[in-house]
Amino acid sequence: MTPIAVRPAAPSDIPTIVQFNAKLAEETEGLVLDPARLQNGVRAILDDPAKGMYFIGEDGGRIVGQLMVTYEWSDWRNGTFWWIQSVYVERDCRSRGVFTALYRHVEQLVRSRKDVCGFRLYVDESNDRARKTYERLGMHTSRYQLMEIDFVL
Repeated sequence: MTPIAVRPAAPSDIPTIVQFNAKLAEETEGLVLDPARLQNGVRAILDDPAKGMYFIGEDGGRIVGQLMVTYEWSDWRNGTFWWIQSVYVERDCRSRGVFTALYRHVEQLVRSRKDVCGFRLYVDESNDRARKTYERLGMHTSRYQLMEIDFVL
């Protein structure tokens, strides 16, 4: 495997991102997402950078992973947290440094900006493999638990 190249997503990546997000939802939550809604959601981010951004991981020109960033303003810190979301790595490329390359790219961007105070992500409590990966990269469990009401799914 060659070094993973990381780049911002382009509109031409929409079909792959939609496919990866559908796989992610099915793998992690057993959900089958509405393809049209999913495509519109991905396109909305690429059309409006204020919503977030996607990064693509490539191995020899093949798209093998993705990561999305969204934003949360922190009045306590007078800065923005970047939330890592929609992480997906093709099954045959897992444990080969794809996520690490995407993560390090985002980390470098965060550290280069004075308006970003850190980054966060949430992880399924039963996903020990992902949790260990995040810890190995320097993240730690926060004192907060996620609570939600989902009006769409």
